[in-house]
Amino acid sequence: MSDIIEEIKYWKKQRNAVILAHNYVRPEIQDIADFAGDSLELSIKAKNIKADVIVFCGVRFMGETGKLLSPNAIVLLPNPDAGCPMADMASADAVKTYRKEHPDDILVAYVNSTADVKAEVDLCCTSGNAEKIIESIPGDKTIMFLPDRNLGANMNRKLHRSMKLWPGCCPIHDQVTPQMIQNARKKHPGALVLVHPECRPEVVQTADYALSTGGILKFVRESKQNQFIIGTEEGILHRLRKENPNKEFFPLEPTLICEDMKKITLENIRDTLRDLTNQVQIPANQTENALKPIEKMLEKS
Repeated sequence: MSDIIEEIKYWKKQRNAVILAHNYVRPEIQDIADFAGDSLELSIKAKNIKADVIVFCGVRFMGETGKLLSPNAIVLLPNPDAGCPMADMASADAVKTYRKEHPDDILVAYVNSTADVKAEVDLCCTSGNAEKIIESIPGDKTIMFLPDRNLGANMNRKLHRSMKLWPGCCPIHDQVTPQMIQNARKKHPGALVLVHPECRPEVVQTADYALSTGGILKFVRESKQNQFIIGTEEGILHRLRKENPNKEFFPLEPTLICEDMKKITLENIRDTLRDLTNQVQIPANQTENALKPIEKMLEKS
């Protein structure tokens, strides 16, 4: 592994490259990244970065977002098979049809959506800024929130809104139940339960806090509590333990693993840097429309 890491360092220097990694990817990928973060943090980094090459270690929609925000950089997705089931639950054709049938609705797309879907909506948001984005829309406007019905439902409850919800979800977070939390509390009494807002509303109501991955990391850093039950994809545990060596973390369920987030390997990164393969490409006629809702999101954030 050390030889591969040295090769990555070599090719990173040759290509004037920066490596961005999501908090869910493999630990060894997070460790070699120049920056690790959640979707909002990575979007901001991608927009402001000064590099010829960006290696985006996450899933496909993240690489697309990086390319939209840094159009002059070569953006590489080390494993093009790393997709997002939730993003695939809203197709551009279906969104276009909805728009024709409901021309006055404001369409808000979770960043976990494809570039061609983003080109059809008015605004984007992440789990970290969804509350702020939705609050910026007048209360008398009808909103369709897509594709995550759970994040949308949690925002409806928290903000007393009545957004329409697209029938999509994250298969990993959607499997979490209140019973899992109750079982975890019995095993670890006194530990705070932190879940992701992609979980079902009844799960969010049972937990102590619902936060984005960036929010979880910040909360734990600032908390005087020493034990936490973490109800999101297990990849975040690596960074939590690394940044907080004197605190204890327990996965809510060991089954909370996103296989797509684990598809990128050190070998993938070396090969894509060396050969400049797996470049993210977005059709020129789609780029402008797909970028608008992301830029509006960043302005409001």
